[in-house]
Amino acid sequence: MTDDRVLPRAVLWDMDGTLLDTEPLWGRAMEEFARGIGAEMTPELRNATMGNSSVDALTKVYDAARVPESGRDFEADEDAMVARVLGLFATDLRWRPGALSALDLVAGAEIPMVLVTNTVRKVTDVMLETLGRDRFVATVCGDEVEAGKPEPHIYCRAAELVGFCASECLAFEDSPVGAAATHAAGVPAIVIPSAIPVPPKPTYTYRETLEGLTLDDLAEVFAAR
Repeated sequence: MTDDRVLPRAVLWDMDGTLLDTEPLWGRAMEEFARGIGAEMTPELRNATMGNSSVDALTKVYDAARVPESGRDFEADEDAMVARVLGLFATDLRWRPGALSALDLVAGAEIPMVLVTNTVRKVTDVMLETLGRDRFVATVCGDEVEAGKPEPHIYCRAAELVGFCASECLAFEDSPVGAAATHAAGVPAIVIPSAIPVPPKPTYTYRETLEGLTLDDLAEVFAAR
């Protein structure tokens, strides 16, 4: 009996909010930073920073606090943010529902996986100790490309690393910023919104959770292209 399913050549995983439940921890660190420079972390500002690269998120908070360009120390503030987040991760790092089983499902089908995250390398390397570094054939971080999500560069680079066209890969994302990056790169995506709604695009397929994910679910995405 032959298997006629068309499966992705590679699966590209977002990390924060998709595989690991880190968004509340990033939110806590971001709120503390905002308060420290005199900005109110409103729900609108938090949503605007969610899934962003460090530079983009810091810029939005600087703007909200009306910090002049001369007073913006991206390097020092990013270092402080990273140190705070790593401290939070050490005591409260959790998987998203169904994420571990989903990783095992894709690995069992011998589909190569790439971790594709806006998070900087120094944080990603720590989180890979929980995720399992050997699960992924490559990892791409937001500070390793020309511009992070929502720009397409990070997904284009991931597809390049596995040697396939972007349209032959499948991404998993949770945020509007991350999902927009998949669309811009031409990568079909399964979107599992974790904190805020993700506006629809033709290349998105929605799920409420990774729990119960099957290879048939992956094949349906490609059948619908």
